[in-house]
Amino acid sequence: MGRKRRLMVLGCVGLVLIIAALAFLYFWIYKPVGSGPAGPTVDVGLFQETWSDRKILLLGVGDSVTAGFGVSADYSYVGRLANNPDDEFADMRGRCLSAVLPNLAVENIAVSGSTSLQHVDIIKDRLEVQDEDTLGLVVMTSGGNDIIHSYGQRPPREGAMYGATLEQARPWIEAFERRLDELIDLVEARFPGGCHIFLADIYDPTDGLGDAASAGLPDWPDGLAIHTAYNDVIRRCAAERKSVHLVPMREAFLGHGIHCTQFWREHYRPSDPHYWYAENLEDPNIRGYDALRRVFLLEIGKVLGKKTAEK
Repeated sequence: MGRKRRLMVLGCVGLVLIIAALAFLYFWIYKPVGSGPAGPTVDVGLFQETWSDRKILLLGVGDSVTAGFGVSADYSYVGRLANNPDDEFADMRGRCLSAVLPNLAVENIAVSGSTSLQHVDIIKDRLEVQDEDTLGLVVMTSGGNDIIHSYGQRPPREGAMYGATLEQARPWIEAFERRLDELIDLVEARFPGGCHIFLADIYDPTDGLGDAASAGLPDWPDGLAIHTAYNDVIRRCAAERKSVHLVPMREAFLGHGIHCTQFWREHYRPSDPHYWYAENLEDPNIRGYDALRRVFLLEIGKVLGKKTAEK
């Protein structure tokens, strides 16, 4: 083989290796966030008339997702539900609760890092009984930290299950179901004038694959099964309780996790193939919070927008 031909072969091999390396970085390491609006379209027609003149308390309950970890209060999903920020996207201007609920008040008692075990005490200690003329509009995320806490650095236990087998976690899952019922009872008791509770299921940063190791975490063979069992509890609660309405956070975020650039995956989102999670993998980033307020707002609109916030 002549020298020129050898150089051509080496050049081609080098080019292939460079392309392979770039492809690996893009499809497996790179997590593009993107810019601009994120999430579903919200119909402006819902916001043309007042939904209710009642006194309404928008109450945030739960963990860091509802507390708005990583962003200012105005850009959390609770903040954006209530009011449009000054630099609101054009497609969401005027599409917030204060535009259709003139007597809206806002309180957020969610605590970053908290688990469902703590949420019971937080409700007992921090949520006062409201006036009978106040309607509760409660937005809640609970249970996610029960699953992921410890990240495999300590033996799994209730409230920090990472690394547990499904059999080991079954009594903890059953306890979560009882605890969630207690949470709903506590909230309802504090709103004698009635309440609507919008309860989100738990999103999945692995985009349905359960491969936490791809995010640099310890391997967890039963992680996805436990996650599914927790979401089954949440969905049963919404199906069985008249005051509870399911917010499909998991479905909305599928395809925006650690495999967001992998076009061959089932949940790939070609219209927005971007990452909606923060660096800690637990919470949304700023685009994720935008998407989440839209998902909540659509579910709230189905209930309040059509029923004019009747008790």
